Amino acid sequence: MSDRAKERTVALGQNSGISCRDRVRGCLLGGALGDALGAGVEFLSLDEIRRVHGPAGVRGLTAAYGVDAPITDDTQMTLFTAEGLIRASVRGRSKGICHRPTVLWRAYQRWLATQEHPGPPSDTDSDGWLAGQPLLYARRAPGNACLSGLRMPRMGTPARPANPTSKGCGAVMRSAPFGLLPTSPEAAWTLAAECAVLTHGHPSGYLAAAAFAWIINVVADGHTLVAAVESALGRLASERDGGEVAAALRTALAVAADGAPTPERVEFLGAGWVAEEALAIAVHCAAAAPADPWAALLAAVNHSGDSDSTGAICGNIVGTMLGEGALPTDRLAELEGHTLVRQIADDFVLEMSGAPEISDSWGEATPAWFDRYPGT
Repeated sequence: MSDRAKERTVALGQNSGISCRDRVRGCLLGGALGDALGAGVEFLSLDEIRRVHGPAGVRGLTAAYGVDAPITDDTQMTLFTAEGLIRASVRGRSKGICHRPTVLWRAYQRWLATQEHPGPPSDTDSDGWLAGQPLLYARRAPGNACLSGLRMPRMGTPARPANPTSKGCGAVMRSAPFGLLPTSPEAAWTLAAECAVLTHGHPSGYLAAAAFAWIINVVADGHTLVAAVESALGRLASERDGGEVAAALRTALAVAADGAPTPERVEFLGAGWVAEEALAIAVHCAAAAPADPWAALLAAVNHSGDSDSTGAICGNIVGTMLGEGALPTDRLAELEGHTLVRQIADDFVLEMSGAPEISDSWGEATPAWFDRYPGT
């Protein structure tokens, strides 16, 4: 772990009053909570949501896919992003070399297997522990671009991106963990973009993912969401194709300045099926209700459109801003897979902080940790 990374990890706890672990847990659990809130209304119009759930819309966790408070592909892929980053770090410090997008490609291949098989194969112990979790073998409306991009015989790259016309939100909704890395916003941006083009090759698809990682990184350093978005806008200005994402983010902040989030204000920003709209809706809701994460999450799902993705992205933001302790404990207890999400979050913090209990005297991963997170 670099000195810069160590300094940043320590600073999260000392300067903000919110520990690194609470921010990482908050990010992943908040995302899963928003995902579950929106899962049951993802394909409903606002009028239909109000007919089913009352004039105020969704007010609490509901059932979908035959499960109470379910996580969907948004949270599944986010967990595999976090696992891939852990494994890349393990490989880098144990083998001395690592191409992180390739490790993330393999992590997403493990997610793809969960969508194509009814349960874990018998040999998952040889490929880390996450792929062996039966909970993840549930197909819950995965995005077509994610599936088709990962089924391609070669990795998408910045020079040859997968699905070059796709700007769906499937790359954005899985990219929060890039921002949680103990690194600079620029490094988080670059890696998120490199991994977004594995499935989404349209500039707005991968630049929205990059901007999201940048925003999470800056917020995790203790800055306000507005400051984080404004700095991401500065970075987008250097991108020839960044205008669409930048315009959506500027509108999100402008509408948030008008007051608390409402369904009408959210729908003014779009439906969230495409990347820049999903990010804008999430940013708007979090910025318009900065001290009330539950209100932000409810606003992020009560609209006509991709409610689970906008809820998940908003949850990542508010959880990073405020930490796990700001999320409603009773709701988290209802959430499918909350124990699994916490475990990945805690393992992420252990690895990124260079914890001595998972390292030998040379700084390499212990055998038990390498078995848990093989560096491949």
